[in-house]
Amino acid sequence: GTLSSSALMASSLHFIIIFYSLLFTASSSVAQTSSFRPKSLVLPVTKDTSTLQYLTHINQRTPLVPVSLTLDLGGQFLWVDCDQGYVTSTYRPARCGSAQCSLARASSCAECNSTPKPGCNNNTCGLSPDNTVIGLATSGDLGSDVVSIQSTGGRFASVSQFLFVCGSTFLLEGLASGVKGMAGLGRTRISLPSQFSAAFSFQRKFAICLTSSPNSNSNGGVALFGDGPYMFLPNVDASKSLIYTPLILNPVSTASAYSLGDPSAEYFIGVKSIKINEKVVVPINTTLLSINSEGYGGTKISTVNPYTVMERSIYNAVTEAFVKELSNITRVVPSVAPFGACFSSKNIGSTRVGPAVPPIDLVLQSKGVYWRIFGANSMVQVSDDVLCLGLVDGGVNPRTSIVIGGHQLEDNLLQFDLATSRLGFSSSLLFRQTTCANFNFTSNA
Repeated sequence: GTLSSSALMASSLHFIIIFYSLLFTASSSVAQTSSFRPKSLVLPVTKDTSTLQYLTHINQRTPLVPVSLTLDLGGQFLWVDCDQGYVTSTYRPARCGSAQCSLARASSCAECNSTPKPGCNNNTCGLSPDNTVIGLATSGDLGSDVVSIQSTGGRFASVSQFLFVCGSTFLLEGLASGVKGMAGLGRTRISLPSQFSAAFSFQRKFAICLTSSPNSNSNGGVALFGDGPYMFLPNVDASKSLIYTPLILNPVSTASAYSLGDPSAEYFIGVKSIKINEKVVVPINTTLLSINSEGYGGTKISTVNPYTVMERSIYNAVTEAFVKELSNITRVVPSVAPFGACFSSKNIGSTRVGPAVPPIDLVLQSKGVYWRIFGANSMVQVSDDVLCLGLVDGGVNPRTSIVIGGHQLEDNLLQFDLATSRLGFSSSLLFRQTTCANFNFTSNA
């Protein structure tokens, strides 16, 4: 029995070393937070009408300024343009070989020959800030600065050394007007949810609830960090009605630039089949629904795609089955880009959950677990009398077979639990007679 005991010793020693290094990195990288310990944090999210991007803003730097950002659910980290107007007295570059660099998995080490400033420092580790809207990445320094964020009780909490990456002005191409970077909520150690839960020692959970209401005077949607309850007016706790499905890790990065061996930071779920009108099973090549060894295939959730994108054969089969179930409604030809199937809305009734059309079910780990998409999420009103099925043809052999886009997520609460790697989803909150715009920002629950 000598072998097993020495192996046991080695493994427990290994565990102790890992445990202490985690303690050390967590405490040193996200240092001194505000004295006040929030249970959860909240970011307001609005929709930009011209780009259909979901925007949020964080308060960063000293003195604090609001920084407008495009929300990227699968993004790896926060990146901000440091080339223009980045003024602060509290920026710190992450020095090569530091705990911050290893937490961020940033192995490259950069020098900078001009005057030191945020985004230009010697002996600083770097990563690849990624504009996922246009699929362009560059290189940028890792550093930290003060970030202040509202807690669910209304008070502001701050993190004094919040890690982020400096992007360049040209990387803002295609982002909404006034936006200065992207807020990544993905599966990395330095994404917003990971840093907030490390800084304030709360559960590694976050939730998003997006809304279509674009105007700033109505509340938009919300991103919540920490656990529920998630209170929506009139006194609805949306965390009570969640359905759960495993989150799947794609072993190959889906970013525009990455190192060999990097897994994807995006959130994938296991769609096994698609049903229309609760009965018609759409005939699709199911191998496309799983992720292969090269990281191709599967289903991911995205906030940078405004509509759900499907690999061509899946798209054609779903559209055909949907049209067949709506055969009594007049088709509008030609369809309105980027959509393939449009209808006259004259004879389509309306329900609490949107236009009265056949629901689309994404069937998950078992037949009884499905994400039901009702008319409010499946149909897009393109003009007064035309409704289109809000799906887009993704072409042949795309990187990911199904990308569930923003329109399909609106007024659905999605909770991402990073500790247990599972997604909780509510299906349409319109059924509960509330919306994502009804989030109660002042609830102290």
